[in-house]
Amino acid sequence: MMYQSLDDCVLDLEKQGELVRIREEVDPYLEMPSIHRRVYQEGGPAILFENVKGSKYRAVSNLFGTPERSKYMLRKTWDGVHDVIAMRDDPMSALKHPFKNVSTGVSAMKALPMRRASIKTSKLEEINISDLPMVQSWPDDGGAFVTLPQVYTEDPENPGMMNANLGMYRAQLNGNDYEQDKEIGLHYQIHRGIGVHHTKAKQKGEPLKVSIFIGGPPAHTLAAVMPLPEGLSEMLFAGLLSGRRFRYSYEDGYCISHDADFVITGEVYPEDTKPEGPFGDHLGYYSLKHLFPVLRVHKVYGKPDAIWPFTVVGRPPQEDTSFGEIIHELTGKAITQELPGVKEVHAVDAAGVHPLLLANGSERYTPFEQVKQPMELLTIANRILGFGQLSLAKYLWITAEDDPAISTHNELEFMQYILERIDLHRDLHFQTNTTIDTLDYSGTGLNSGSKVVLAAYGEKKRELCREMPEGLDNIKSMRQPQLVMPGVVAVEIGDYEGEGAAVEEINAMADEISKHIDMTPCPLVIVCDDSTFLSQSKENFLWATFTRSNPSHDMHGINRFIEHKHWGCDTMIIDARIKPHHAPPLIEDEEVEAKIERFFEDGRFVGDRTSS
Repeated sequence: MMYQSLDDCVLDLEKQGELVRIREEVDPYLEMPSIHRRVYQEGGPAILFENVKGSKYRAVSNLFGTPERSKYMLRKTWDGVHDVIAMRDDPMSALKHPFKNVSTGVSAMKALPMRRASIKTSKLEEINISDLPMVQSWPDDGGAFVTLPQVYTEDPENPGMMNANLGMYRAQLNGNDYEQDKEIGLHYQIHRGIGVHHTKAKQKGEPLKVSIFIGGPPAHTLAAVMPLPEGLSEMLFAGLLSGRRFRYSYEDGYCISHDADFVITGEVYPEDTKPEGPFGDHLGYYSLKHLFPVLRVHKVYGKPDAIWPFTVVGRPPQEDTSFGEIIHELTGKAITQELPGVKEVHAVDAAGVHPLLLANGSERYTPFEQVKQPMELLTIANRILGFGQLSLAKYLWITAEDDPAISTHNELEFMQYILERIDLHRDLHFQTNTTIDTLDYSGTGLNSGSKVVLAAYGEKKRELCREMPEGLDNIKSMRQPQLVMPGVVAVEIGDYEGEGAAVEEINAMADEISKHIDMTPCPLVIVCDDSTFLSQSKENFLWATFTRSNPSHDMHGINRFIEHKHWGCDTMIIDARIKPHHAPPLIEDEEVEAKIERFFEDGRFVGDRTSS
């Protein structure tokens, strides 16, 4: 069926055994998010909270909790949408399959947004911000946030639906210095669509009108987060994905979605900022309080039977992991079309997505008579690090291999392949004083840090150690050495005492190791706070290593050297200890965790006793 509303979707999922209701009153402050996290981790159903404390509205979470459920919700339009994106990525396919692409064009025409005369043709009625379910996910969050917003803005120089931006930028509903019901916070990066619109509005000296849609067909939520090909409107895509034209009107100059369950309208003035945050984010830490634009609320709307959709953001995997899998399946070829020579790029979810990229490219620059080495790969690496959200990466591991067994999605195997081949005197390439993710506090300031490219190509140079290097546990300056994976060892040397002290103590450790131990089979050493934790699982290794380090400051080496501005070493050392400038990690509230046990039986989610 084609969902005309979020309620349609909820009822359908319930019939399929993919949704459980909770009729007992549940607190949106920590309790609902805690239930969501537990249910998501066990691969459980969507959850409909029918009695939300402090609000008359219902709430639903975990809709996109599994890729299978997501694809089920989009089952009627999936193939058609895939064809449209493929045609944008590969225009020649229209010549190869003309009859197939005729139907694709017709589908796109049927998905054009439909303007209505006025808001009166919708069921929306005026309400206040304080009427909404105030969902707060983590104890130290600055307040309640909209976690699945569809934020709509139009280009001040070229207004209109088809030139609009629909993005998912978080919105803080209360807390901090926001005047209740009159102001909310908007968090976005300046290079995103809304940031471009805001800059143009400021240049014209006028406020930017913003509409935030919440709910509606699940396809609209997905449309707000999709990295679409250039020129493909998010509003058109929302219609394609939902199988139903996006219905809207204008009220007081603001775009109003007639499909949404809730709509918040307001203006962002040129220099109007207030502290936003903290907020538990996708890296597994809090993004801290910073100045961000304020939305001065104009009007808020809700339908009488509205449902508030929400998710929980935190250390991966979370529901946005499933989002990512669906997005990759729909648009995975877009990057290879946009970036010549790129065969595959994988943003590693366990490492918080942006900190770590694994890539496979082509290598055609090396003449046959020369030793194989990365050449074209370095050109490709620069393309990757200059492309959209990939530009936020800190670590890029890249090789060139046609063997399908060498996949970037087999993360440890792929990294092992590179460690076997990398020439650490030649193949480390740094970019310093550059941009990283705004939410990543491992760098030198907000949105400021460094990057490193680890490029390897050619024959295997070493057999990686599969046991602890002999004598390593006798090095006095370190303790608790643990093998993480072939070629990678984790060690402890004590708490981080500042940049100068860290350089001195790690260099001393490196010099001591070089005198007594051959580390050739072990090209990577991780200095960490807890080597047992880091070596316990692939997820712990990827998360702790790459979210807690800034390449330019935290990469050191055994037998390190600088030659003609190029830094190299015999064995890499990454200092992945927690530093004073890092944001605190997300920790659940123990009392809340104990309180929600009433919804679980033998560790499995059962909802409440009145739902049977």
